[in-house]
Amino acid sequence: MNTMKVFLMMTVLMAIFMAIGYYFGGQNGMILAFAIAAVMNFIAYWASDKMVLKMYKAREVQAGERGKPGLLYEVVRNIATLNGMPMPRVYVIPTKAPNAFATGRNAEHAAVAATEGLLEILDRGELEGVMGHELAHVKNKDMLIGTVAATLVGAIGILASIARWGAIFGGYSRDERGGGGIGLLVTALLAPFMAVLLQTAISRQREYKADAIGGRIAAPGGRHMQLASALKKIHQAPYRLNLDDRPGTANLMIANPLSGRGLSNLFSTHPPLDKRLARLEEHAQKSVYQGYAGQR
Repeated sequence: MNTMKVFLMMTVLMAIFMAIGYYFGGQNGMILAFAIAAVMNFIAYWASDKMVLKMYKAREVQAGERGKPGLLYEVVRNIATLNGMPMPRVYVIPTKAPNAFATGRNAEHAAVAATEGLLEILDRGELEGVMGHELAHVKNKDMLIGTVAATLVGAIGILASIARWGAIFGGYSRDERGGGGIGLLVTALLAPFMAVLLQTAISRQREYKADAIGGRIAAPGGRHMQLASALKKIHQAPYRLNLDDRPGTANLMIANPLSGRGLSNLFSTHPPLDKRLARLEEHAQKSVYQGYAGQR
């Protein structure tokens, strides 16, 4: 069901893009705007892991390290081995704010990172739940879906900007485009807003799916309730990774790093905590029932 929702939302994004192109009137202009956005996101896609890890001053963890970083490496290796996945690179971020994310263009070039604050507050079971969630993102190819969505949203923004200037300066008439300048201006103003909302909805659906799959693949028997416990601890921690000033990487995190005030809550890429916890509890109960039924 979540996959179908994402497909439908991606289809709507494409429809918005084509509608703006129609109002702008130019197939050539539409192709040009799409090409610019695609090139920008292509570069970001291929270099996203390096850019994000450098931004957070992440340090790569090596096999055989001791302490919390060593535990993180061991947990990730166990989950990857259990699920037949390539071993991702493992990083620790020097901050007390608890959070984690996965990045990289595919499973062969993936990296997972956890903050020092996260390693301090979680026990092993909770850490397995969190890393299961992150490896689920890798398994689901969520980085690719996010990049495609970002490409469409970026292209819509470029076309809408051009269309707004065309409407303001009267560059296109009703006869030329089948609609008046006011209609063009309204469409150009609303389209980017609708596109960002859809991108947000796509991100939320991917988080729900990563919770479900991550809790299941984290360890034999599942770790849905341990993941729920970890999410509670992250949200209750006194330190927050507040990214209101740079929300571009907020969708990567396992927990919403925005303040939740004003518009940042409306455009949050993460579902509300209470809904995530309720769904995790449902998944845990289903796993217990299936395990019991399998033993009969």
